[in-house]
Amino acid sequence: MHTSAPAPGNWLETPAHQQWLAAEGLRLLGFAKASKLADGFGNLDEKGRLPVGAQAETMNTARMTHSFAMAHIQGLPGFAELVDHGVKSLSGPLRDAAHGGWFASAHHLDGNTGKAAYLHAFVALAASSAVVAQRPGAQALLDDAINIIDTHFWSEEEGAMRESFSRDWRDEEAYRGANSNMHATEAFLALADVTGDTRWLNRAQRIVERVIHGHAAANDYLVVEHFDRDWQPLRDYNRDNPADGFRPYGTTPGHGFEWARLVLHLEAARGQAGMLTPGWLVGDAQQLFEHNCRHGWGIDGLPGIVYTLDWGNKAVVRHRLHWTHCEASAAASALFKRTGEAQYETWYRRFWDFCEQYFIDREDGSWHHELNPQNRPSADIWGGKPDLYHAWQAVLIPRLPLAPSMASALAGLSQSISM
Repeated sequence: MHTSAPAPGNWLETPAHQQWLAAEGLRLLGFAKASKLADGFGNLDEKGRLPVGAQAETMNTARMTHSFAMAHIQGLPGFAELVDHGVKSLSGPLRDAAHGGWFASAHHLDGNTGKAAYLHAFVALAASSAVVAQRPGAQALLDDAINIIDTHFWSEEEGAMRESFSRDWRDEEAYRGANSNMHATEAFLALADVTGDTRWLNRAQRIVERVIHGHAAANDYLVVEHFDRDWQPLRDYNRDNPADGFRPYGTTPGHGFEWARLVLHLEAARGQAGMLTPGWLVGDAQQLFEHNCRHGWGIDGLPGIVYTLDWGNKAVVRHRLHWTHCEASAAASALFKRTGEAQYETWYRRFWDFCEQYFIDREDGSWHHELNPQNRPSADIWGGKPDLYHAWQAVLIPRLPLAPSMASALAGLSQSISM
């Protein structure tokens, strides 16, 4: 890894950089407001418009509700109504009134009636942020989400989340996924703050122990993504569909960075709660960052982090996705805060310089969500600009402590300023 010392001072403590992050956040939020639909929030195209026939989806509705809640908590006008709209949508047309849980799209108009852990983690996260924002209906939504997680998804025996079920919960998918458990870890950190119940921190640690300290550590700290029901790796999973947007073949460097940050949040949260905290957490976070930088950044001769690697650490899908670089910069900032090591601030600058040059779209707004292997905007994996969540969090995380979780941290900052 490149470990040269940065120029005097560092971006994370520079007022101008803090102002730049805040301004970029406002620009992202303004673009995302146009995603509102009658039944939730939809996916915007590259110009920031809702396509004809756009449908509200649980993933984007939950992510937008979470994001808009954090805007409202900061005191930004115009977002309370959007949070309330998200809460009502998640409590109504996106919810399965007959069997409980959430469909992927409103009234399951996409024909999919299954219940996915990935989506339910985001519903819980959205509800927790809306509770912190003190919005009507948020607590009931949170109680509902917790009940569904406890009843159907959490496996105490496995110390992890089950993946998905049929609409009536009778048929379970014979698959376990690192991605859904990663976002469950994120949600559990927020649930611990909002409920005051430390069982969520114990659950988060059990997930990290299995997915990161177990499987990833044994794979050179590159995250193993796909498993059978007994948690045996499925190394050929989606070999014929390597660029899948949620379950791609091989390893995904972007998830390595995301996990690195979450591991540090977990360490900080457990420490803040006075809980026994394993010493390996920070070491695992550092190893995740180092190995995913080494194998993911610029390995094909051009700057940027590739989407996926094979089991020999060769690039499979060389596209650069915006969320990967958001998570890389956020992980770098978290590691710099935790360790004070200059190499992380150097990487932080490198990632943001890349995002400014290639991803941030000053002409049509928001960020290009994807670049082709030549670092030009493309739409081979993800079309349009539907995602606020990753970039918005990327401009927030450098300005917040490692614990508590983001919505609670923002609320704490607002209270300290008003006192």
